[in-house]
Amino acid sequence: MRWRVSEGRGPQIYSIAAHRGFADALVAGLIPRYSEPDVGLARLTLLLPSSRAMRTVQEAFVRASGGGLLMPRMAAVGDLDLDETLGALLDPLGAADIPPAMSPTRRWLRIAELLREEMGPDAPRGAALLRLAQDVARTMDRLLIEDIGPEELQGDHVIEIVGDLAVHWQRSVRLFARVQARWLAELGTIGALDSAARRNRLFDHAARRWRAVPPVTPVVAAGVTSASPALANLLRVVSTLPAGAVILPDLDLAMPAAVWDELGAAGKGVNPGDPPFAESDAVTHPQYHLKLLLNRMGVNREEVQPWHRRGIGAAPPERSHAISNLFLPPEASTAWVGLSADKRRLAGVRLMESDNPEAEAQAIALLIRQAVAAPEKRVALVTPDRALARRVVQHLRRWHIEADDSAGRPLSITAAGRLMLQLAQVAAEQAAPVPLIAALANPLVRFGDARRDWLAALRKFELQLRGPRPEGGLEPLGPMAAQAGVAEWWAPTAAILAPLLEGGELLLADWLDRLAAAGELLAGDALWAREDGRALASLVEDLRLHAREIGTVIAAEDLHVALRDAMEAEAVRPPFGGHPRVSIYGLIESRMARADLVIAAGLNEGTWPARSATDPLLAPAVLRGLGVPGADFRIGLSAHDLAAAMGAPEVVLSRARRDESGPAIASRFLLRVQALLGELRPAHREDRAPALAAAIDDAPAAAPYPRPQPMPDAAQRKVALSVTGLDRLRADPYQFYASSILSLSELDALDADPGPAWQGELAHLILEDWHRTGQPMQALADARLEAMHAHPLTRALWRPRLMKALEWVEMEVAADPQRTPALWEERGRMDYRGVTLHGRIDRLDRLADGSFAVVDYKTGRPPSGAQVEAGYALQLGTLGLMVEGGAFDKLADARATRFEYWSLGRNDKSVTGFGYITTPIKEGNKRSGIAQREFLPQAKVFLDAALDAWILGEAPFTARLNPDAPGYATYDQLMRLDEWAGQTE
Repeated sequence: MRWRVSEGRGPQIYSIAAHRGFADALVAGLIPRYSEPDVGLARLTLLLPSSRAMRTVQEAFVRASGGGLLMPRMAAVGDLDLDETLGALLDPLGAADIPPAMSPTRRWLRIAELLREEMGPDAPRGAALLRLAQDVARTMDRLLIEDIGPEELQGDHVIEIVGDLAVHWQRSVRLFARVQARWLAELGTIGALDSAARRNRLFDHAARRWRAVPPVTPVVAAGVTSASPALANLLRVVSTLPAGAVILPDLDLAMPAAVWDELGAAGKGVNPGDPPFAESDAVTHPQYHLKLLLNRMGVNREEVQPWHRRGIGAAPPERSHAISNLFLPPEASTAWVGLSADKRRLAGVRLMESDNPEAEAQAIALLIRQAVAAPEKRVALVTPDRALARRVVQHLRRWHIEADDSAGRPLSITAAGRLMLQLAQVAAEQAAPVPLIAALANPLVRFGDARRDWLAALRKFELQLRGPRPEGGLEPLGPMAAQAGVAEWWAPTAAILAPLLEGGELLLADWLDRLAAAGELLAGDALWAREDGRALASLVEDLRLHAREIGTVIAAEDLHVALRDAMEAEAVRPPFGGHPRVSIYGLIESRMARADLVIAAGLNEGTWPARSATDPLLAPAVLRGLGVPGADFRIGLSAHDLAAAMGAPEVVLSRARRDESGPAIASRFLLRVQALLGELRPAHREDRAPALAAAIDDAPAAAPYPRPQPMPDAAQRKVALSVTGLDRLRADPYQFYASSILSLSELDALDADPGPAWQGELAHLILEDWHRTGQPMQALADARLEAMHAHPLTRALWRPRLMKALEWVEMEVAADPQRTPALWEERGRMDYRGVTLHGRIDRLDRLADGSFAVVDYKTGRPPSGAQVEAGYALQLGTLGLMVEGGAFDKLADARATRFEYWSLGRNDKSVTGFGYITTPIKEGNKRSGIAQREFLPQAKVFLDAALDAWILGEAPFTARLNPDAPGYATYDQLMRLDEWAGQTE
């Protein structure tokens, strides 16, 4: 058999250069080297870094096999941080003495309880505590992967380092050490191991077994770059097996020895006794983690051989040399100055910049659409930006291209995950309007034929619910549902939601029971039926089981955040069925994959590479003292991912100049590409795709939109005119047309802030009750707020201010006994020139001489005298005309002589701090307004002019006829103000 090799050989380690395409080149070499007649590669065992890599290699075998082939056995063994299952290969190797792995969920919840006990009253609560437990678990795994036990935290050198740290770091280290010691003691008691520790044991067991009794069939480890000591030891053993080999991705064999040395100690230390990692180590270099792996395997780079097979669609060899030059460490990068153009030219690599992420996604979609038009051409988008990937998926649907994002979506943003989170938020916020409507409108609720009737009732209920938030709980919502005419719909819905609002602090398992029950009653089987539902069911069952055993308690207000954090870690991958030549990968998923065109997108700092975060529990100095690579180690991994992506025949490096928060900084990797290209950079620009993306939705320039001037017929014009509508008609006829003729009104938002209209309505109701009953103002205010089911926060914010203003009204009325209120909150109606004139008078006071004073309450600033004089604030004058015209049945032959605005706004001169009286009458030293004897005649002139022009005449209802008049922006969008306001006549 051709794979038989003599005993005692040196390590067989190979590297596949970036330009060769790892998976295809790997398969191209494995087939002739290890295949046998009749059985193909079935005797070969292939160790791969992840389950995604297994699928990538399987696809490469399919492409290379031609007429069919028996594939090798595959097992996922690397990338331990991915928490990939080890596969069925190593477990059955007689490792019965290795304890089982502890469930990560159980560990997470139990560590939270240990933290609560260790920190005592200083422990965070709810979701914050669970988040801290996740940090502790990640730090434990980080140490376990490096084979660092808790005893090493007690070493003299570490204690010395801790003693020199700030106090908060000392506390964090000691807290971590106590929690870790207690947790490991519990594991020992029940006979279990953490997953990372068990994997290390399995690796050690396999290494010992294969060293003692080498397998008779070949074993090859390919694409594994994880440098954990246990895995490095296993790879060393595999490389020395009689028919074994280790094949590394993109190890730079052409890098000069001096540059290789500049990368740093990489786990060995420069001198005996030195720490394994130095601050000067180039941990951000894409070759650093490979050097660390080789050092831990005990292999020199000179022992690594090049893999001479090429993959399908390999790039020219010059690409790997250019990539090597691109990522030279700082000292060596000075060689760029002397590089010739042919060593700096990245043939087939283009740079693309877009204005923003949306434009970037559109340009990428265009590049993909262009690529798939070529027969058999494969294209891959590689990006760590999940939002950008989702945008590209949506844009591709323009051309009916279904592209699957193999990195998946967080469970929290799927329909099933959202429904569970929305119900949790309903519980946390006591059925607040926004989460309540969101949950009831979730696309899974009443999925099927019943959804149409459900949504019809829900929309009626939502309209009634708009405005300021009501009091928490379901009780205030019943009357609102009755007012909306959906009481029969609401009753069973409220019964479903009621259990969610009955708990304060409960066991997490009980909360999950209630959420699952409510979700099933609302959505039925649709909640669990699809891939997101199955992922949700798995998460809920896992959490529920372990939370019940441990007794995890959580408050309603923390439930939503805790579940969201748990769901963010769960990726829901799409089912198969996307376009066969279009792939979208995250960085982890892209390893070993290859396409003819690779688009590396999101190349901004903070995205690619991601921001390196300091471990919240162990200071960098402590980690270095323990022998753990620094926080920037991940930057080197992402640099290696980019280097691998740049090995494709055709590459586009893409970024957006701005993101959601403002200008974005180009990735350090992209800046290196630009610097290496130098004067060659313009030839490598990809400008066509962004230009097409900007133009794809362009349409011929539309003609300038004219100022709206509706001309309804006489029957449509003749509508009833309110006293407030008259102001609107004269100031902006279009607003009157939209509100009074078209009957269009603005909807309040859900959970809206209490605005002037709400405040005014409340003040009017309380004053009406006070005038009618004479009861104390405080009691009346409380009764009205209770009847409105006002939210406690609204009461707390508005009641004190409102009561001060109402107290001022009470004092002002009592201060003038010769002036008595005759009418309050009275509606009047009269026919004037064939037009119905109507309005409500806030208060009408009888004066000592028998005449009347018209009073209008204002919660804000009253109109100025100039506004009244110009005819834009006619409310008091029109009410005066109605009083004298007999519009109010209780008065006859009345005469109005006083006209006052009573503002409830702030007034520092008032005893209560609120309230003042002003009048539009020009009197005393006032420079604007209308003389008292001319006030009503002038109001009549304004009224007649409005009727003659618009109600009884033929004048157009011109938008913003008087731009300087006060008004609201309610109808600005309807009149398309921005499209014509800047035009010259």
